[in-house]
Amino acid sequence: MTAKKRAIIITAAALVILAAVVVPLSLYFTGIIDYAEPARGDSDTAYLMAYFTGNEPEEERIYFALSRDGYNFTPVGEGPVLRSTTGTGSVRDPYIFAMNDGTYCIIATDMRSELGWSSNHAFTVFKSDDLINWTEYNVDIEPLIPDTVRAWAPQAIWDGEKGMYMVYWANCTDGEQGWSGTVLWYAYSEDMQSLCGEPRILYAPDSGKDAIDGDIVKAGDTYYLYYKDENEAKICLATSRSLTGHYEYEGVVSLYNTNVEGNCIYNIAGTGEWVMMLDCYSSGKFVMQQTGDMHNFKRVAPYDYELDFSPRHGSVMAISADTAQRLEEAFS
Repeated sequence: MTAKKRAIIITAAALVILAAVVVPLSLYFTGIIDYAEPARGDSDTAYLMAYFTGNEPEEERIYFALSRDGYNFTPVGEGPVLRSTTGTGSVRDPYIFAMNDGTYCIIATDMRSELGWSSNHAFTVFKSDDLINWTEYNVDIEPLIPDTVRAWAPQAIWDGEKGMYMVYWANCTDGEQGWSGTVLWYAYSEDMQSLCGEPRILYAPDSGKDAIDGDIVKAGDTYYLYYKDENEAKICLATSRSLTGHYEYEGVVSLYNTNVEGNCIYNIAGTGEWVMMLDCYSSGKFVMQQTGDMHNFKRVAPYDYELDFSPRHGSVMAISADTAQRLEEAFS
């Protein structure tokens, strides 16, 4: 189906009698959802997704999936492609990107969840020339921000004015700040193997709510910061003309009536359309929504994408179709 408006059956609770037994089922009515039309991008571009799969140690590894269209993803290989050997030995929330020198980097939360949600203070970094062979580093935040108990979901973006990568993440320290102190911080790195300078707060909502899972992209002359409102479990948007802020709150952009996190937005190559993946962590599913202006989203119909392999918070990077084929061959 290609019509933008497609009727679906939406359910509301009801009781029906079936086989002489009262069974709670659903009362059906028809509603209209204005779904996004999937964008048709460049045929020579593929999309590489890095993700983890759960809270068990073997699930806190780096997994890959590939897509030829940016919507339908298939896992690469039959298990993780990377296992951490530094820090806690577990990784979560991987962010994969191409560095300016043509190499690749994954930065992830160094955390083993069985140790507790306030137990980590470091990042794990993997670097590669070919997306197949990787070198691992560990970046400890605690010497820079004492008493750090959460250093979650790190990402990086190139700052052309400074000639360095701005690394940003959700951070919380022990003591008076407590849970409500989890907000977005940043620091700079020349090589993604260490941080330099004094970390600073990038964004703390005026509402006093927590902000985690920051994801920054630049479109035109504006930086778009999408993040999870940890208190409401929704994805919000803040914007700035400067990479380091000040970011102005724009509002909630997630469309689904369920708890979401792990937002990841990426462009469909050769188009003006952007797809946002959302981790519906309570149900173990991923959903997609799409925008052409970075502000207003439409849902992507569930029959227009494929993510049925239980990924958790991850990221997507555009690669060439030839590189995708090489990865499939290497990890098959």
